[in-house]
Amino acid sequence: MTTAALPLPKPVKGPPLVTSEVFGMLIWVFAEVMLFAGFISGYNLVGARAPAGWWPPPGDPALPVASTAAASLALLASGVAVWWAGRPASRAAAGRALGIAVVLALVFVGYQVAEFARLLAIGFTLVSSAHGGFFYTIIGAHALHAVSAVVALGWGWRKLSNGALSEPLFAALRIYWFFVVLLWPVLFTVVYL
Repeated sequence: MTTAALPLPKPVKGPPLVTSEVFGMLIWVFAEVMLFAGFISGYNLVGARAPAGWWPPPGDPALPVASTAAASLALLASGVAVWWAGRPASRAAAGRALGIAVVLALVFVGYQVAEFARLLAIGFTLVSSAHGGFFYTIIGAHALHAVSAVVALGWGWRKLSNGALSEPLFAALRIYWFFVVLLWPVLFTVVYL
């Protein structure tokens, strides 16, 4: 009895469903979501094990909720600007929207640097308490992601202005920025409220 070889499937023509740039960024974002899920889980577990009224520890300063919420608006607005930049429009309009997003993101990052400086000046440090350790680990990790994403957006804006930014790369940049922007309300709620 002979077996006939199965015919090979014909290659599918056309663009891939997901480009390598987007797929790579989605894998990266998934890994980062897991990192922050671990941070949040640790924070919540320590807080849950603390005696009532002892989390955050009574000696720790109150976090600047109102001013951080105001700065958060700049971050959220930058996310809207990046979304707008990705809409089908002229390259000039996309460049303007991306430039606005970078400026708004820099406002948020600048506020975070100033907030860290104020808190450090009053003795709230990475080693002052478990709450301080979690605060600087979680919020500091987000700040590092925000800084790297701002640099990436600035690089993308420059390439877009020169007409050298491919759509798949632009899509990957947007995915990363949306991750940074959408993660922030979760972190703000968990750590500040």
